[in-house]
Amino acid sequence: MHDDWSLMQRVAEGDRAAVAELYDRFASLVYRMAYQLLPTKSDAEDAVQEVFVRLWQSAGHFDPHRASLVTWVMLITRRYLVDQLRRMKVRPRFAGFDEQWSAEDETAVVPGANMQHRERGQRLRERIAALPELQREVVERAYLGGKTLREIGQELNKPIGTVKSALSRALAVLRERIPSEEGIA
Repeated sequence: MHDDWSLMQRVAEGDRAAVAELYDRFASLVYRMAYQLLPTKSDAEDAVQEVFVRLWQSAGHFDPHRASLVTWVMLITRRYLVDQLRRMKVRPRFAGFDEQWSAEDETAVVPGANMQHRERGQRLRERIAALPELQREVVERAYLGGKTLREIGQELNKPIGTVKSALSRALAVLRERIPSEEGIA
């Protein structure tokens, strides 16, 4: 926890090595999420750049007592992606991970999607499907349904703190399960 806070303080001070460390730790995760939701690979790459600019600009506001660094990074990522989707007037089609997605669904989301992309998407869907029910519901509604945490809390009749905790735990579990050798960003 102290290491994350120290890293973000160094990022806030403009330490290039700290920025590089932050990027090395989270760029792949941010890219995966953007690649799943945005229409093109270049949009996903642009999203990574924009998210890291926002992380740098707000680094001094990071509080390890309120959220872990991975949760904070993913919340900033999610906010940016939801904003982008709203600007593009595109709302991702909500589909539970227990539904079978076809190759046509993948190419509709990402024109020219290839087999590697479909396999990555399938692995991610499997990892999310293995989450406990509340965590899975929150991830699906937030990232596939484009819902805010407040909307999710209302839909599930859960306090917003419970929803935030479920999302935080789910993201931590998903990050642990993502093999670092995939080398996506």
